[in-house]
Amino acid sequence: MQHTSTLNNNISSDSNGWLNGFIGVLLFSGSMPFTKMAVLYFDPIFASACRAGIAGVLAVFCLWKFNDKIPSKKQIIPILIVALGAVIGFPVLSAIALQHISSGDSLVFVGLLPMCTAIFAVLIAKERPHKLFWLFSIIGASLVVGYALTQGAQGSLKGNILMLLAIILCGWSYAKGAVLSKTLGGWQVISWALVFCLPLSLPMMFIEAPDNLLQVNIQGWIGVLYMGVISMFVGFIFWYKGLAQGGIAQVGQLQLLQPFFGMALTAILLGESISNLMLGVTLGVILCVGASKRYAK
Repeated sequence: MQHTSTLNNNISSDSNGWLNGFIGVLLFSGSMPFTKMAVLYFDPIFASACRAGIAGVLAVFCLWKFNDKIPSKKQIIPILIVALGAVIGFPVLSAIALQHISSGDSLVFVGLLPMCTAIFAVLIAKERPHKLFWLFSIIGASLVVGYALTQGAQGSLKGNILMLLAIILCGWSYAKGAVLSKTLGGWQVISWALVFCLPLSLPMMFIEAPDNLLQVNIQGWIGVLYMGVISMFVGFIFWYKGLAQGGIAQVGQLQLLQPFFGMALTAILLGESISNLMLGVTLGVILCVGASKRYAK
């Protein structure tokens, strides 16, 4: 009876992890299109500072509202790693990259995130996926890298390199944050990371603010608001909770859905064309995640 109860609890936790992870990915899917929308009108450093600053103010309010406990000394370093990767590294590098590549191109790089996150899950969380999991992850990643190289040949190599660096930092912060969320809580992890970055993000918002701030097209402000409220705060609440519940390597594979959703958004919002090659690569990596998911544990 006890074994059955434990099994049911594990199944329930896995199901909740997949659901929260899926919601997180769905919200993250707008990150690249809305970031592209923002950098059409704002400097990428200003846009990134706004992203962290807006989310940081929301985090302060939530921590105050719920009277949450202050992190222990042992939790400070992991929070700083989340801040470095998720709050600073990925937003800044991806925003600069989007000055050189389209949002549709950048979305394909998200295909590297599942394998990158899984690698850090092994190194940090000591998870041990099946060998076949790695086979399908490598195949999916190879498709993405191959696509990146073809785009580099067309003059966007700088943007591709920046996106690759952004993905590595993102995977590192995802794994570190997921482990920490088991003891600190999912929304608390991203909230404290944002709070720690406020002494940097708020001054940068004012220093990098353009002279024609009030004359900027409404699309630029919509992009910044989505980045700050959804991409940098709400999405992470679901994402870290999902990773902690269902396993970092396993739930992390849901990120392969992000390019699919994101490409639909970028076509609708920005009118960017979706090439057959881009679609083929994305569908290929989605098929790979469907196969690797089975062997994630």
